Order: sequence, then structure tokens, then C-alpha cells
Amino acid sequence: MATANHPQPFEASTGDPLAAALQPLQMTGAFYCSSQLAEPWGMTLPPLPGYAWFHVLSEGRCELEVEGTSWAMGRGDLALAPHGTGHVLRSAPGVAAPNILDLDRERVSDRYELLRAGGGGAPCRMICGAVRFDHPAAQNLVELLPGIVRVEGSLSADVAHMQSTLALIAAETVEPRPGGEAVVTRLADILVIQAIRAWIETDPGARAGWLGALRDERIGRALNLIHAEPERNWTVATLARAVAMSRSAFAARFTELVGVPVLRYLTEWRMRLAQDRMEADGVTVATVAAELGYGSEAAFARAFKRVTGTAPRTAARQRRAERDRILELAA
Repeated sequence: MATANHPQPFEASTGDPLAAALQPLQMTGAFYCSSQLAEPWGMTLPPLPGYAWFHVLSEGRCELEVEGTSWAMGRGDLALAPHGTGHVLRSAPGVAAPNILDLDRERVSDRYELLRAGGGGAPCRMICGAVRFDHPAAQNLVELLPGIVRVEGSLSADVAHMQSTLALIAAETVEPRPGGEAVVTRLADILVIQAIRAWIETDPGARAGWLGALRDERIGRALNLIHAEPERNWTVATLARAVAMSRSAFAARFTELVGVPVLRYLTEWRMRLAQDRMEADGVTVATVAAELGYGSEAAFARAFKRVTGTAPRTAARQRRAERDRILELAA
């Protein structure tokens, strides 16, 4: 159980909870690739659990195939596989599509490469990448996204901004200049965030569940409090007072909108933070337990195993091994 370090009432933030949830959409890129292709060409993107694949076309066209479904992409379109789902890109149906990691690539920096492939026909240029959203709030959001987020450049709700970003990427890929890889990777990250914003603004699925709860004036504020200070000794009563609701009304509304009781959400949120924190080399279980407000490492370990089914040290080893595997794939 968390220690009691703030027994007195306190004020909730009056900011926009949804904006606060989107603020941590910061990414770590494992792999960025600027592709200069000529028909016929194809490539297979392998599954990368915990990462999001994305593709932005700055010139030409291609077919995106995911689990038996295909989608034609044209200039200005963006596709995001937020759960790391494997898929295929090719100039036309039936064209051979080797694994992208098996294709010849020119390494520009640790995370940025140039790929040239194809048979000399009509050109196609695109930026591909694999990124991970570092903050647990962002990971919560990613879990709500569909298997593929597709944004047609001409139909995007944020079309002007996306087209401006795409134009800058196109300029860098057509005429590479010193520092171009840094420019492209940052612009690509911006496009990924714009795609998620477009989904939130247009898809009915963004009105339900955790995102829907964030839009609620009082439950959204309660979620912000939990996210901002997970180490505090939150109770149903203290959170209810913070958002000016009765204990019973708050508990019922929180469960209705979020889908789980408030204290279960608090514990699961802490364990998500713990998993993310323990991935770093040199971070001990005792350190994480203290940071999350637990009075002892044993109490934290019991809560962690109850939620995740795995002991903290075992989970830390598994997370670090998976991190290293992804980095080796991109090497």
C-alpha cells in the first residue's frame, strides 16, 4: 500500500485533461528509413511488439496489405500500425516483398538509413519508421487505436498542417543536405502525432473508454491527478473530494466511464509506470517501489505480481531483453 504523504484536501488541475494526456506523446525511434523505390518493388515489415510502424508517401503510390486486407496509398497518405503489426508494402499485388531488414540499406546514423530498391520503373518515395511511445499515458492511448490508422492526405482533418510537414519531408528526401536525417526523423514523429490527432477527431471509437473518460470534466480531472502524482496515497474519498463529488457518486461514475474501479486503475497505472521504469539499466526494484510511494519493496512486489502475473525482477529482465532484441534488429 502507498504511504500517506498528503492527508489534507487539495485542488485538482483545471487544465484540459485530454490535452494533458496527449502531451506525453514523445517517441523513441528504433528505426527510420528514407526509401527511394522504382516499380516493381516490395517489402515486408515484420511484427515489432511494443513499437509502432509508420509509412508516409511523399511521391508515387503503393499497396498496403495487412492480414488479408489491402489499401491503395498515394502521395500525401500516411499509414500507422500502432501495435507493431506485421504488414506488406509493394508497388502492385503479387510483387515479391522481402523483409525490409534483409534489403540493402545505407546506414546514415545509428537510427537512420537510406533504402534504394526496385526495377527502374515509376518512382516512389516514402519514409518508414518504427517508434515507441515512451510515457505510459501515451501507451494507454495507443492501446485504444485500431490495428491500422490510415490518413488520406486529401481528407485529413488537419490536412493543412500534415501537408506542410509532408512537403518538408519531401524536400529533405529529394535533395538530402547535412543534418537531413535529424530533420526527417523529427518531422516523421510530428506526422505520427498528427495522425493520432486526426483519429481522435474523426473516429467514434475515440469517444468511449479511457479517452471518453478523459473528456469528462470530473473523471478527467481525477485521472490527471493519478497520472501526475501516482506516488500519493490516493483513496476513493480523497479523489472524490478533489473533484467535488460524493464518494459513492464518484466511484460509480469512474467505474462506468473508465471500465475499472478507481483503486484498481491506480494500482494498474503504477505497475505500468514501474514496468517502463525498470526497463532502464541499473534501476533497482527498491528504487521503483520508493518512487511509486510503496512503504517496502515486498509490498510493491506483491502488487506488481498480482497485476502482471510476474515478479518485478523477472519482468525487468524480460523488458530489457526485448529492448535489446529490437535494437539488434535495427542494427
